[in-house]
Amino acid sequence: MLREIKDEFGLDRIELGHGVRISLMPGIQKMLEAGEVQFSSLHNFCPLPVEVLHASPDCYMFSTPWGGEAERAVKQTFQTIDFAERLGAPFVVLHCGEVRMNPITDELIALTKSGEQFSRQYVQKKVKAVKKRESAAPPHLARVKDSLKRIADYAAQKNVRLGVEGRRGYEEIPTEKELPALLDELNSPQLGYWHDFGHIQIKENLGFVNHEEWLREIGPRAFGCHVQDCVWPAQDHQPPFAGDCDLEKLVPLLPANCLFVWEMSPRRSADEIRRSISVWKERFGE
Repeated sequence: MLREIKDEFGLDRIELGHGVRISLMPGIQKMLEAGEVQFSSLHNFCPLPVEVLHASPDCYMFSTPWGGEAERAVKQTFQTIDFAERLGAPFVVLHCGEVRMNPITDELIALTKSGEQFSRQYVQKKVKAVKKRESAAPPHLARVKDSLKRIADYAAQKNVRLGVEGRRGYEEIPTEKELPALLDELNSPQLGYWHDFGHIQIKENLGFVNHEEWLREIGPRAFGCHVQDCVWPAQDHQPPFAGDCDLEKLVPLLPANCLFVWEMSPRRSADEIRRSISVWKERFGE
């Protein structure tokens, strides 16, 4: 896997995803020690918890009311941070959980696909979801803050920084309304934002946020981002320049030292990815 990324695409800094099993770590460590590869970041949980059988970044959530699960989420994140330190990866990307409510995002996507995004039904569903989420969110956010404070303190000891990822689902934590206040309250140099172009484009397509305005606000606080495109309305993880994201307008809103990580669907071909990398270099440089 690592050699394919390095040899096929000429990339030698890699993010390890949340589906990496612990049995793969010795081989990964071997390539690192041989100087063949470097790691930009790890996506929590990495390695995959031994009791989880498939990639599942939300298998444990900081937001859960069940104390045992929340504690397991924190401890597994500590382990990810330990591996990041061992592999020399400066960042860990985090999902923070969700508000317990009827998941609305996929329902809105289905209506949008059928051309109903301006219908009374769509508006009613969306308004109801916003009211429900805002009333139900406070205890979930409080649990997330408690977990993130512990995790940030631990990450500081390991010299690892944490990127809170912008999420696809409106029911997920944090929303774009919640994130700035969350970072302000925790006030930790270890914590920043991790932008996901595809996720936020979906939210724009569903009418929850303006992608450009959001990046103008939060961009200076971004540590890194997942680079992917989105075909209307919600087919994300596409190669850059293959969808509707206006990358030439959006990318300059991120800091000069922002980390750009390609996050592609496994269904995309090597040729498609190579083309997108080539166009990226033409437009934005290395």
